[in-house]
Order: sequence, then C-alpha cells, then structure tokens
Amino acid sequence: MQIQQISVFVENKSGRLAEITEALAAANVDIRAVSIADTSDFGILRLIVNKPKEAVEALKAAGLTVSLTSVIAMGIDDQPGEFAKAMRVLADNQIGVEYIYAFVSREHGKAFVILRVDDSERAVNMLRENGITILSAEEIYDL
Repeated sequence: MQIQQISVFVENKSGRLAEITEALAAANVDIRAVSIADTSDFGILRLIVNKPKEAVEALKAAGLTVSLTSVIAMGIDDQPGEFAKAMRVLADNQIGVEYIYAFVSREHGKAFVILRVDDSERAVNMLRENGITILSAEEIYDL
C-alpha cells in the first residue's frame, strides 16, 4: 500500500515557500507532512497532502515543476527502539531506503514515517509480516 507524495522543485530564494503554501491554501489543500532538501541554489520540497491531485494542479498553475511519487507511510509506536525494528526489517531483507521523513502524533501515540524505498511492494509485505503498521492514503490524510 502506497500513498502519493508531491515533489516540488524550488528555487532557494526568499518567499518561495510562502508562495507555494499560499497556492496550496487557495486550493483548500491541507499539508500533512513536509520535508525539504536543499543546496545553495535550489531544493526539493516533499509534501504529503490531503488532496494530491488538487495540489499538483494548483502548483502547476502557479508555474512550478511538480511530480507525484509513490511512498510508504508506516505508523510505529512512539517509543525508543521501534524505528530501529522497522529499519532492521528493511536491512535484513536488503531493501534500500532512499529517504525518510517523519512526524509524531501525541494524540495517537505514534510516529508516522514516510519512506521512499527501492522495492515498495516487498517493503510493505516485510514490514507488515513483522507487525509494523502500513497506513493507507485515507488514514494518513485523515491524521
């Protein structure tokens, strides 16, 4: 089970994130998770939102370079060692992790981790077999 992540190519200049988030707000899109990797000249903004299709349309209309990527969302107990267990499952099954970002919900007592891996289907199966919760798009968007 995978969810859609939006990736936006962003010039590294003052005000760009404000413009992007305003375009999403105008489209009534709610951001669930965010990550940015940057260099001195540009960055890649990664977003999990409640309405991926509408977000892509709004961002493209704003003149931005946007793509959709499938990623995995897992929920782990917010306790020491739980993330390590999930990473061990992936390592033991030779599943490479390209990148990760996360957020914590005190209300749910969980950490939610977004992963991009080199074999999503196998990763989902291995994580589930080892008792790790994989969230659907609806579950992650409803948090």
